[in-house]
Amino acid sequence: MSTFLLEIVTPEHVVFSKEVDSLTVRGVEGEFGVLKGHIPLVTPLQVAPVVAKIGKEETYIAVHGGFIEVQGDKVIVLAESAELPEEIDLERAIAARERAERRLANRSNQDRIDHRRAELALQRAVTRINVVTNRKQQ
Repeated sequence: MSTFLLEIVTPEHVVFSKEVDSLTVRGVEGEFGVLKGHIPLVTPLQVAPVVAKIGKEETYIAVHGGFIEVQGDKVIVLAESAELPEEIDLERAIAARERAERRLANRSNQDRIDHRRAELALQRAVTRINVVTNRKQQ
């Protein structure tokens, strides 16, 4: 199988830069895969794990929004933030998920902005948990 360069970049630093065999991401229209030679594409990303496959090994990366640009032999993910599994504190992510779930359950006195912030916090927490436990977000 042919490889292509995958770069995941945040405003602060390059999170991931390696040759990969394939990539699975979740765009705003749904999940899709990328192989070498994929048609050029730019699309927004959802808060969800990105799965890079190198040989039989899969690397899960928590990506919290941004865009993907596919250029044939190179794919760039411009992320608002991104984390490798070893950078994620699982206990903190679980606590954040529980906090967000409580906020969403208690929404009688919240406005729309707080509700949306709680939804995004929940998505980020679940993504982090899934990356650490190597599961795709459902």
